Amino acid sequence: MIASEFSEILTLLAFVVGAGVFAGFLAGVFGIGGGAILVPVFFQAFGWAGVDDSVRMHLAVGTSLAIIVPTSMRSFSTHYKNGAVAMDILRSFVVSVPIGVLLATLVIASISSSGLRIVFAFIAIIVGLRLIFHRDSWTLGSDVPTGPLRAIAGVGIGFFSMLMGIGGGVMNNTFMTLYGRPIHQAVATSSGTGILISVPGLFGAIWAGWGNVDLPVFSTGYVNWIGFAVVIPITMLMAPLGANFAHRLKKRQLELAFGGFLLIVAARFIVSVI
Repeated sequence: MIASEFSEILTLLAFVVGAGVFAGFLAGVFGIGGGAILVPVFFQAFGWAGVDDSVRMHLAVGTSLAIIVPTSMRSFSTHYKNGAVAMDILRSFVVSVPIGVLLATLVIASISSSGLRIVFAFIAIIVGLRLIFHRDSWTLGSDVPTGPLRAIAGVGIGFFSMLMGIGGGVMNNTFMTLYGRPIHQAVATSSGTGILISVPGLFGAIWAGWGNVDLPVFSTGYVNWIGFAVVIPITMLMAPLGANFAHRLKKRQLELAFGGFLLIVAARFIVSVI
């Protein structure tokens, strides 16, 4: 029994290391916090490691959220010190975004692995197509709306980000830039949004998967601590290499590359449930 568990740990560790290298490099290339990259990479790595198909998408989402907690806190601290965060928007999200996370937690607790993959694929297709066909002239208004519309947006950002296991950067960046805010301010504010999503999301993922007998070793609910402990330092090492590579590319090339990556991931998930 002990030998079997040790073998399972080594196998999982090997594939998680590979996932960290790949995800860290791509996160550096695309300038994304990692959730949109970590989830599909974790999903594949957990599959190769023999994790039961019924839980590996949930585990990929939960483990990604756990990793986003410290990374988003570090990122927010830096952006806040530089005065780049739109604190008016972030304060207005303090209630609405966690509400969206809570609602998504209830969905994750009841949805199948196939259903969760379809949700990820659907959102990835929308975001991917927007990146590929993006035009700077695309706007919905001259400034971010206030009142109920902003609250609804916050709930939506929290809800869909939780379902995808991401820190909200993709969602919040899209929301703010469509309303005329500079991309650098949107990115900085998204680091704070990541905290509002990942902290309650971490506990939600643990609750949603509590007691599931199909989870691999060193998992608490839908969070695998091997993946958490291994991936963070590896991504920190690999991200600068990816960032240096990205400097060789133009902004439009990066948008097309990341949009294409999301469409490939979406296609992979759709094929996996057919």
